[in-house]
Amino acid sequence: MANLQGKLEAEVELKAPADKFYKIWRSETHKMPTATSKNIQGIKVHEGDWDQHGAIKIWNYTVEGKSEVFKEKVEFDDDNMSFTLHGIEGHILDTWKVYKVGCKVVPKVQGSVAKLSIEYEKYKESDPSPDKYMAVVIDMTKDIDAHLASA
Repeated sequence: MANLQGKLEAEVELKAPADKFYKIWRSETHKMPTATSKNIQGIKVHEGDWDQHGAIKIWNYTVEGKSEVFKEKVEFDDDNMSFTLHGIEGHILDTWKVYKVGCKVVPKVQGSVAKLSIEYEKYKESDPSPDKYMAVVIDMTKDIDAHLASA
C-alpha cells in the first residue's frame, strides 16, 4: 500500500512583527483581497464570524491563472500564534482527500518568520503533491507582509 499522505513545508522571513501578521489571519481576513489581490479575489464568511474559531469561509483565488474556490473551516491557536485551514469543499478536494494549510508565526528581534505547511492525502499515488498551492501560499505571505509594511 502506497503512502498517500504528505506534507510540504516552507519558511518565509517577515518584516512585520509576529502579532501584526497573525492578526490579519486571526481577525482581518477580509483585508486579504486588498493585500494580495493577484492571489485572492474574495473571501466570504459562510458560517460563524470573521474571527471565530471554527468559522467556515469561502475563498475565491487564482492558481496558475485559473480561478478556483476553497471552502475551509479555521482553527486558531492564539497561544502559539498559529492557525490551520481545514479544506472541506472546493477544487482542491477534487485532487486531495485531505488538505490542510497551516501557519505558525514566530517572533524575532526584527520582524518574524511564517512557518507554512500543507498537509495532504492523495486519492491515488499518481496524484501530484500540492506544490503549486504552496507557491500561492508563499506568495500570499510575502504580499501580506509587504502590505503590513506599507500600512
